[in-house]
Amino acid sequence: MHSPKYSRIIGTGSYLPGKVLTNYDLEKIVETSHDWIVSRSGIVERHVAAEGELTSDLALQASMRAIEAAGIEANEIDLVIVATTSPDQLFPSTACILQDKLGIRNGSAAFDMQAVCGGFVYALNTADMYIRAGQVQTVLVVGAEVLSRMLDWTDRTTCVLFGDGAGAVVLRASETPGIVVGKLHSDGSHRGMLKAEANIRNGEVDGDPFIKMDGQAVFKFAVKVLSDVVEEVLEEQGLQGSDIDWLVPHQANIRIIEATAKKLGLGMENVVVTVAKHGNTSAASIPLALDTAVRDGRIKTGQNILLEAVGGGFTWGAVLIHW
Repeated sequence: MHSPKYSRIIGTGSYLPGKVLTNYDLEKIVETSHDWIVSRSGIVERHVAAEGELTSDLALQASMRAIEAAGIEANEIDLVIVATTSPDQLFPSTACILQDKLGIRNGSAAFDMQAVCGGFVYALNTADMYIRAGQVQTVLVVGAEVLSRMLDWTDRTTCVLFGDGAGAVVLRASETPGIVVGKLHSDGSHRGMLKAEANIRNGEVDGDPFIKMDGQAVFKFAVKVLSDVVEEVLEEQGLQGSDIDWLVPHQANIRIIEATAKKLGLGMENVVVTVAKHGNTSAASIPLALDTAVRDGRIKTGQNILLEAVGGGFTWGAVLIHW
């Protein structure tokens, strides 16, 4: 009998565009204030892509760093998954564009995953399943967004929250558990709470292309489903909140992060928080936070790491990793 295949993260990387937009900068654009933004979201600044800088460009930088950290060649990657809500173009996929930019010429599969802020957790879980099924050995999973181009800069309820960035991980087949378990959920009946409705019809943009959100409804829903999915993962593994060394949550809002940690019985000293510097980077937020904590030495071999996210759709999920 061949021992079961697991997947392990063997490299992480991230990238933030050079331009930083502070709350004080936003005060000059829209009727808001630094104190108001911080008190409601915990966000101090966010990064904004340069003119002409595409989602695939951000993804490329993060991917090259993850590939370097993994100590592999790009051509060893036999699956590329990019989680994004802000693709370069309608098609082909940003994953195919990234595959080309990385110089991967081995004919391996590449596709995008659209679960908005839940995208990275969805993509990571999918990659894990491909490896466990014996279909692939090495997977590049990327969350990358240029959400700044989907913002109405006169809408103070949304434009202060989001930022641009990318994060990436390299997964490889392993005989020992890395990703222990993942749980994914969605409920399309809540799709109206957070949306960008536009599509292309006869060469014209049809509908509102900007992000619209019912902030209070999203907050209540997010806190509930994140607590539920985290409990589901822990219960299945016979674990408690105290068994988790690091919670790496989607960086949407400090109040949602604090509420989830409290329900888990985790102190904020066990939570990786980057929302103040990054804002909400949607699918990029978890891999950005993960890479930050790996590179500064907080995340160490042998620890239990819990990732969790919720996004428009509504989508939500969690992944437990033994590092």
